[in-house]
Amino acid sequence: MIVVFGSINMDLVATVVAIPRPGETVLSPGYRTLFGGKGANQAVAAARVHDGRVAMVGRIGRDGFGEACRGNLAANGVTIDHLTVDDAPTGCAFITVDARGENAITVASGANGNVSAADLPEALLGPDTMAVMQMEVPLAASLAAARRVKAAGGSVIWNFAPAPSAVAAADLAALLAHTDIFVVNELEACAAAALMEEPADDWDAAARTVARLGHTTCVVTAGALGAVAYAPDGTRLHAPALKVTPVDTTGAGDTFVGILAAEMVAHGQLADALHRACLGASLACLAEGAQTAMPTRAALAAADTTR
Repeated sequence: MIVVFGSINMDLVATVVAIPRPGETVLSPGYRTLFGGKGANQAVAAARVHDGRVAMVGRIGRDGFGEACRGNLAANGVTIDHLTVDDAPTGCAFITVDARGENAITVASGANGNVSAADLPEALLGPDTMAVMQMEVPLAASLAAARRVKAAGGSVIWNFAPAPSAVAAADLAALLAHTDIFVVNELEACAAAALMEEPADDWDAAARTVARLGHTTCVVTAGALGAVAYAPDGTRLHAPALKVTPVDTTGAGDTFVGILAAEMVAHGQLADALHRACLGASLACLAEGAQTAMPTRAALAAADTTR
């Protein structure tokens, strides 16, 4: 089974002519509410393509946004039995988008900031558990949860996003020691290598460094170039992206991670999992929104001409 340990947000998106400067007020004709949070996004992406169980472990508030997020996860086939209702409000992202497509985002962590490793029940732990982590809940909680997963014989996929501005080298070392697959984009690969005191000029060299020194598989998502996986021994696997004209790339990375987890649980072959995850991420760029654009198993199968 897949256990996603992470964030749950409601996104409030307003379109404006220009993003306001400090002290300035601008008007928007309206706003949209969209379901988000990297944890919830990845859980939905996995559930849409996975035959088995996908459980979400996280926190929501005692408010309407929390109930809406709970209902959305359930509607997408995610098990919600292990959501904790917190006294803090449900996490929110306030997103302002200007006429050029540039955005400014403020994230209020809310209940996400109180997520604890104790939220992860023993019943979800075992040799068949694939846990998925990100960087939108407290790192100490995620590390403690990852240790419990590994102690139970399970596996961990860790998405090092959003790239943290203040992570100690010792924390990264502990994270990698309890991670089977470390997923980063180009910038995050370089940030991780720099923390390991071996900065690299490009993401390819950085990812090789992370895999070698971290003794883990490092997967880099590289947009239109697809994804590349590096093993500690230097072995390299590449999976191309579909050639598409993107409508909206929001959530493509989360789609990749969710499908990667689902394919690793189903088949255990990294090359195939990379291929399918790249297909899914490409398809997710063809519609607006994060979760709304994520493909179903049928759509993924239709796009996979190798099967």
